[in-house]
Amino acid sequence: MMMDVFAQPGWLNLLFIGLALTASMGFGAFTLVKTGYSPLWVLLLLVPVAGVVGLWVLAYRRWPRVDEEG
Repeated sequence: MMMDVFAQPGWLNLLFIGLALTASMGFGAFTLVKTGYSPLWVLLLLVPVAGVVGLWVLAYRRWPRVDEEG
């Protein structure tokens, strides 16, 4: 019987998922604050389709903080 080299305990998988979610939400909130929007919009990233749509809308909307400086 061969052992799976990449086998991990369940808690370690959950730790990786939690760290990835925390990092993506942190970077997303930082980006939203820098563009002049509320960081609470980052919660859209928790819903897969809503996150993609939210990023698409953000790309084509006016950015209040950037537009007032330029």
